[in-house]
Amino acid sequence: MLFGRAVRERPPVLLLLPALLVAAAMLLPPAYLAIRALEGGWEEAAEVLLDPETLAVLGRSALLAATVTAAATAVAVTVAWLTVRTDLPGRRAWAVLAALPLVIPSYVGGFVLVSALGPRGMLQGALEPLGVERLPEIYGFPGAALALTLFTYPYVLLTARSALRGVDPALEEASRSLGLGPWGTFFRVTLPQLRPGIAAGAILVALYSLSDFGVVSLLQYDTFSREIYIQYRSAFDRTPAAVLGLMLVALTAAVLTLEGRTRGRAAYHRSSAGSARPPATVHLGRWRWPALLFCASVVALALAAPVGVLLFWLVRGLAGGESLQPLWAAAANSVLAASLAAAVTALGALPVAALSARHPGPVAGMVERLAYLGYALPGIALALSLVFFGANYAPALYQTLAILVFAYAVHFMPQAVGATRSALLQIKPSVEEASRSLGRGRAATLATVTVPLAAPGILAGAALVFLTTLKELPATLLLSPTGFETLATRVWSATSDAFFARAAAPALLLIALSALPMYLLTIRERLR
Repeated sequence: MLFGRAVRERPPVLLLLPALLVAAAMLLPPAYLAIRALEGGWEEAAEVLLDPETLAVLGRSALLAATVTAAATAVAVTVAWLTVRTDLPGRRAWAVLAALPLVIPSYVGGFVLVSALGPRGMLQGALEPLGVERLPEIYGFPGAALALTLFTYPYVLLTARSALRGVDPALEEASRSLGLGPWGTFFRVTLPQLRPGIAAGAILVALYSLSDFGVVSLLQYDTFSREIYIQYRSAFDRTPAAVLGLMLVALTAAVLTLEGRTRGRAAYHRSSAGSARPPATVHLGRWRWPALLFCASVVALALAAPVGVLLFWLVRGLAGGESLQPLWAAAANSVLAASLAAAVTALGALPVAALSARHPGPVAGMVERLAYLGYALPGIALALSLVFFGANYAPALYQTLAILVFAYAVHFMPQAVGATRSALLQIKPSVEEASRSLGRGRAATLATVTVPLAAPGILAGAALVFLTTLKELPATLLLSPTGFETLATRVWSATSDAFFARAAAPALLLIALSALPMYLLTIRERLR
């Protein structure tokens, strides 16, 4: 029972100490944010907390997150079912195309929406000769909800497709043999089996909606992220910004807690022996063309339209004399910051994942939970806490690349830990024990046996961190060194001033760079 001995073995100090340091680093931002929020006393914090405007911001944030999550889930589950279970024409192509909006940052989507449908947008210009002077208002809740739905539904789509492929078709066949029709079988048998997969994607959508800064700022919808940024930039006393940041952290933690308690303890695996087999294909019949129209509409709105609008503004900008020269420095800065963040995060995730996979126990569980704290830290709240900390206690690090990379590592550590831990769990401990029995120490075994075997998972986690770092906006805005412009901040500064032609080139380049790690991850999944 080599695996049993490996699990009960006490973790070595050289593994435990780095894991504890990573956990402490993850705890620093929320802890300091709480200290800064209470610096003015309980009375001032309570005054901000109970202010009617604060409560209104709380309601607007919750409403937006709930609406986007429900809409994204409805779109994603429909597309997933059509592309996995039916005879939809070109279903494999639609599955790929429907997932591609994941590489488009939401603030780029917001910029596209404003530039196409806003007061000075493409549609307004096209309709002016016809006497249309003003289009219906796109700003506020409707625009923010539409933009976030279009660019977050792939989170649910990917997990729902995976869950659909894993459903045992025998359950559906048994349901139909007992008299339930196709729709009854779907809602009473298939859909409950998809619950874990849908919930996994829906929680990501909810957290993304709560923490989003770019869309709500461009479309002028006051949620926590926008209010925090306004308070930080405009108010001399930044305690209200810290209190709002702490409230946002508490709201995201409440969402995570609610999701954990509603999971239930139902079993979703096969209860009997037998080989898995593909389910029967559902023939759409007269619904084939409406289904095809639905998939085409989703891809057109979430992928074709954004790329088309960006190309329009790019051509218009180049014709108007816009230079591409400043673009390359911003692209180099983006790649540099994302590469450093990916390397640092992958390195920090290794001891945490190894401790959790090889030495499970109370300490390992605590360290892993603290490592996942990054999911409960919206970018704006994380950046705000590090701004306060750097300005007061580490001025040498304030507005340097080091503190920016640290923020990225804290924010995206869960992605690297999850991928690395999954890879480590697939390595038999007996392989490592064989290495040690031949005279190699723990460090040598880790470097020459464990890490090479886990390299695909480690690289996958690093690629995810690289992808999300490229698109990160609020932390980059608040923490980047003076003059350190990235593609994300260049898009933001241009769109904030309504220079749509100037924003098009960095937005397209950002999408192209983001597509590369996603392509590599897709290739890896196909080769597994």
